[in-house]
Amino acid sequence: MILIDGKAAAAKLKKEIATEVAAMIDKNQKAPHLVAILVGDDPASQTYVASKEKASRSVGITSSIYRLSAKTSEKELLELISFLNNDEDVDGFIVQLPLPDHINVEKIINSIDYRKDVDGFHPMNVGKMVLGESALISATPQGILYLLETYKIETKGKNVVVLGRSNIVGTPMSILLSRKSEQGDATVTLCHSRTKNLSDITKKADIIIAAIGKPEFLKADMVKKGVVIIDVGIHRIPDEKAAKGYRLTGDVDFAAVSKKASHITPVPGGVGPMTIAALLKNTLLSTKK
Repeated sequence: MILIDGKAAAAKLKKEIATEVAAMIDKNQKAPHLVAILVGDDPASQTYVASKEKASRSVGITSSIYRLSAKTSEKELLELISFLNNDEDVDGFIVQLPLPDHINVEKIINSIDYRKDVDGFHPMNVGKMVLGESALISATPQGILYLLETYKIETKGKNVVVLGRSNIVGTPMSILLSRKSEQGDATVTLCHSRTKNLSDITKKADIIIAAIGKPEFLKADMVKKGVVIIDVGIHRIPDEKAAKGYRLTGDVDFAAVSKKASHITPVPGGVGPMTIAALLKNTLLSTKK
């Protein structure tokens, strides 16, 4: 079994990004500028945005954060987005999700200039991705493709099962793996909560992308020997034996499934680091465009 080391792969990608950014600065060009908007005080969101800021600076990308109160109105947020859309110094920005209930997420995403939408959520970027055109692709699927490329995992003609149909991971992942490309040409089955006889489907899979949002959902008796497992999930499970009182786990029963897998991502340290690295790559692409 080969452990897919997301930290090592992310470090490699970030080194490539840092080299490109340094070359831009050497030519007296402006360093890329990534902005994050954080509304409210969700602890997970705060941690994630801080990680993005640290990663940005490590590769020479300028990073700024707008921290707004949870009481910020939808109108105020839209005004800030309009300002960033028109700020020539800003190359890309994200609005960290989730947002407070009184703010319409769809309206916010649609208001972002798709050329600065480094999260890849805008309908224009999603549409371009579906058509196979140049687009800013959402960071987690992009990071997964990079992991498959780094570990030379063949996708052409393979049976791929994607667990979960979210607009952030599952749906774009199924499209990217099925289209004609280097990390594509696979036969993809998209499964979800309504899928019947799920085990019959997963047992035939050469590659499984688990993004269903349920801790340790994928068990060893649901996979075949030699399967490649990409675990997107991350959950905090109470554990009295752990120093922090909890442990982190994914959507896959790692201890059992890893005994049958040819390749598998750990949680943490698998897909997570690649998501941030891919976001930085999108910022660089946005700058070039």
